[in-house]
Amino acid sequence: RSCSFTGFSTVQSRKLAKSLSRSSVRSRMSLKPPKAYNSLQKGAPIWDPKPLQVKKIFEALKKGLNEYLEAHQAELDYLSGRHKDTKRNSRLAFYYDLDKQIRSVERYIRKLEFHISKVEELYEAYCIQCRLRDGATNMKHAFSLSPSTKASRESLVELYKNFQECTEDMCFIEGALEVHLGEFHVKMKGLVGFARLCPGDQYEVFMRLGRQKWRLKGKIETDDSQTWDEEEKIFIPNLHEKFEIKVTELRGLATVLVGVVTCDSINFFTTKPQAIIVDITELGTIKLQLEVLW
Repeated sequence: RSCSFTGFSTVQSRKLAKSLSRSSVRSRMSLKPPKAYNSLQKGAPIWDPKPLQVKKIFEALKKGLNEYLEAHQAELDYLSGRHKDTKRNSRLAFYYDLDKQIRSVERYIRKLEFHISKVEELYEAYCIQCRLRDGATNMKHAFSLSPSTKASRESLVELYKNFQECTEDMCFIEGALEVHLGEFHVKMKGLVGFARLCPGDQYEVFMRLGRQKWRLKGKIETDDSQTWDEEEKIFIPNLHEKFEIKVTELRGLATVLVGVVTCDSINFFTTKPQAIIVDITELGTIKLQLEVLW
């Protein structure tokens, strides 16, 4: 639906443009920028927010946190039942040990509930800034279709300022949200290659997630087992980056590229360890087997 602002007075135009004006989200939210995002200050270079990706990560994160909450609530219910039985049987030593376990689980549940509420608060603030940013974009487009006047030019300047502030605030919230994503513990389980893997073959696996890197070398032994110089690596989840995996075969001083693939981490936000099998070659003749625990 097209809009025209030809008939607006100077006062009306300014009011419409300033309707998006608001104090910065950072002044309203009790947030401290994480060290990795100290560059997100006024006037610093910022990147383009990705609301759809943030929404997917938020939904996966909230689902995973709720799974942890349900699991610990079930554990608390079980311990509480045993606690009552033990109290009736008056086994004091065992009773006090159970009491300590119950208090520990209760503390962890309170931390999880706070964690979930913080994530929800951040995402709610993010959605507000996203809507304000979209509104500023639509209004800029509408003003650009109207005849250029002093009032419309002033309004466009104000709208551009609002758009920049919303973008900066969204980037800040993305950085704050990343702090709450936890850790991925990635275990190397080995290569699967059937006839492609022979005793004596040596391979190098290189994994990257944003700026985080993991390079490890392995060898196929005579009994078809595999030895790797490292078995586990901790990665900090990233809102925008995917895992990049590169496998090369080492042949003396030469290297032969086996394949390069990317792997999305959105399914890793769950309570149970995830067995991941990645096709390294297009035909799947060599696969990489990993285990990811969040």
